[in-house]
Amino acid sequence: MMEYEIFKGVVEEKFKEFLPEEYKNAKIEKRQVNKVNSKWDGLSVISDESGISPTIYVNQMYEDYMETGNMNETLDRAAKVCVKAMEDKKSINVQDCFDADYAKENIVFQLINTEQNKEMLANMPSFTFKDLSVIYRMVVKVNERGIESAPINNGLAKKLGFTEEQLFQLAAENTKRIFPPVIKTMNEIMRELFMKEDGMVEEMVDMMLDEIPKEQQMYVISNNHGVNGAVSMLYEDVLHNLAEKLDSDLYILPSSIHEVIAVGTSMGDPDELASMVAEINMDQVKIEERLSNQVYLYDKDLRKVSLATDTPNKRLDGIGA
Repeated sequence: MMEYEIFKGVVEEKFKEFLPEEYKNAKIEKRQVNKVNSKWDGLSVISDESGISPTIYVNQMYEDYMETGNMNETLDRAAKVCVKAMEDKKSINVQDCFDADYAKENIVFQLINTEQNKEMLANMPSFTFKDLSVIYRMVVKVNERGIESAPINNGLAKKLGFTEEQLFQLAAENTKRIFPPVIKTMNEIMRELFMKEDGMVEEMVDMMLDEIPKEQQMYVISNNHGVNGAVSMLYEDVLHNLAEKLDSDLYILPSSIHEVIAVGTSMGDPDELASMVAEINMDQVKIEERLSNQVYLYDKDLRKVSLATDTPNKRLDGIGA
């Protein structure tokens, strides 16, 4: 199996050979892209004068190659994904991305880690929330196949003519409307998985999932799409309603950028919970989806969120931990 740097060089040299004939004259540009929590090696495929071109990531291709061991299959699959992206692009009105009226209805929040994303945050409007930062994204498309969106950097914010205060006001309204918060118990999620994905009958699921008292439940807070749903912890009313239901303050565990888990404070010691979060982050969560190694406290009487821990491993990639 090739080391990553050798693999990257082969991809840069051979990728164009796997594109269909109509894209043989496309220009391939290498660029390093700041993604959440990491930098990715991208190849942009420019096939027309639209100014918008799909970018494929060598990092993802390398994961595919490590699983299959077949370089040609990896290149072929990546080329098909690239062509599909170029075809999908034709259905998107590129000018919408720079239209202030369109943007007013489609700017939303995303929650990311501050320490891990300092370089990216330097070039985009944001505000801090404990050890996290809230950035803005432009939603381009939401359908049954997924969500297409793009982060708003300083350049795009300037083109749209929005101040940071305006971005905040728009995103505060749009995020809750486009991606309404959803709370489910862990039992409800397991039930859905067993019945929908595994095809288990309800009686068997009931036997497997003992009813857990509400004060001992784990509650998953996300949104209706399960994408970038951790930002739902910003909605104080959502946390307050849950805390009132449990008659308890809450510990909030950052499961990923897509969801957080809330438990009553009787469920454990915050430092022990933080150790569990950090271990799961390193072992089970992709680097680009990690949110934090800290645990948060929601005080239902004060109606505010604070940091419950101050663990030394602030970074999410293990460096300096």
